[in-house]
Amino acid sequence: MSKRKITIYLIIGYLIYLGLIYLYLFHWDKGDISPEIAGTSVDPSIFMTETERIQAEQYSSIRHFLFFLQIPYEWIFYFLLLLFGWGKRMEKLAEQTSTFQLIKIGVFSFYFSVLSFIVFYPIRFVSWVYAKNYGISTQSFSYWMKDHLIRFWIDFLLLFLIMTVVIFFIRKKGERWWLYTWFSAVPFVLFFMYIQPVVIDPLYNEFTPLTNKSLEGKILSLAEEAGVDAEHVYEVDMSLKTNALNAYVTGIGGNARIVLWDTVIERLDEEEILFIMAHEIAHYVEKHIYIGIVGYLLLLFIGLFFTAKWMNVVIRKFGKILQIDSLGSLSSFLLIIGMISVLSFSASPLVNAASRYQEMRADRYAIETVKNVDAGISTFQKLAKSSLSQVNPPILVKWFRYGHPTLKERILFVESYRDSYEKQ
Repeated sequence: MSKRKITIYLIIGYLIYLGLIYLYLFHWDKGDISPEIAGTSVDPSIFMTETERIQAEQYSSIRHFLFFLQIPYEWIFYFLLLLFGWGKRMEKLAEQTSTFQLIKIGVFSFYFSVLSFIVFYPIRFVSWVYAKNYGISTQSFSYWMKDHLIRFWIDFLLLFLIMTVVIFFIRKKGERWWLYTWFSAVPFVLFFMYIQPVVIDPLYNEFTPLTNKSLEGKILSLAEEAGVDAEHVYEVDMSLKTNALNAYVTGIGGNARIVLWDTVIERLDEEEILFIMAHEIAHYVEKHIYIGIVGYLLLLFIGLFFTAKWMNVVIRKFGKILQIDSLGSLSSFLLIIGMISVLSFSASPLVNAASRYQEMRADRYAIETVKNVDAGISTFQKLAKSSLSQVNPPILVKWFRYGHPTLKERILFVESYRDSYEKQ
């Protein structure tokens, strides 16, 4: 089959896929509230205006559509780079640049990073425009571009490091390259998680100790009761970028941090903030970050194993049409990251399900710690309003996008504690 026919079939298949996704998100499953919970604390009509409900449905559907649009778009991009010889051309240009392998890989990585930035820029720009139009993003275009340029250089550096390691082991260890790559990834992942809060995150935002010392004292009391050794709670100036609300735990070891967005401080009352912080402290208590790292490394092990097995088959059968001379060629790395991307997406329902379980445990810890049902419910309602989120998203969206339980599930879960605490 000619390259032209392959491309035409690929585009037709992609357009059919997009049509089905559009019908699913905008017509077939819009996440409507069932009659039995209408009028309850889960019903958006209770805590949102009519305009907010309409905007939440529209904006959520658009965000979900852009997500499902981008995933196969990425795979097609990698495939067409190889099919039409762009991967091979980048490899030849890199080979002509220097005799030093590191420089060759650096040049190839840079070409690929620039091309990727250009190809994915339209989707990212459209996402920002919709977020701006719906009042979620507060970023100016220049500020938004600054973040993306920072991301470009970080992604380029990571790509260069990963590609250097992978190509080195492919050429030195042959069929067992995937195993040596995985072993080298373990310390790298741990190191990256350790430096992220103090090196990577500050490139995007300013982090400072919580200025409300009375509130910080109450949060640190919650941490102390849980056996968490924390000296500070950090706030980050996210209001410069978004109107959404969030808090999170990041980092490991001495660099682990509990972080509050300043939008949370501005828009939630003290009881709601304490509920959120109890939730975040639960991640410390139950060591979810470390469990997540172990889970990630396990999935990486499996992913690299299957990628190595499939690479040999694909190069043997389709290496000529994809213009890949050997497994150790620079252009073969495009096939590797394409396969990893497919496997990662395929595993995302399992990963998200595990994450939702951890988040539900953190919600349980929070409500059992603060014992304030109303604060928990109002917190989730305000989260929905601030980010224009669907309370009950479509099931495919939940499977592939939600690392947290749906807002419907979280509100109903907290609501289930009402009788217990009202009797006390």
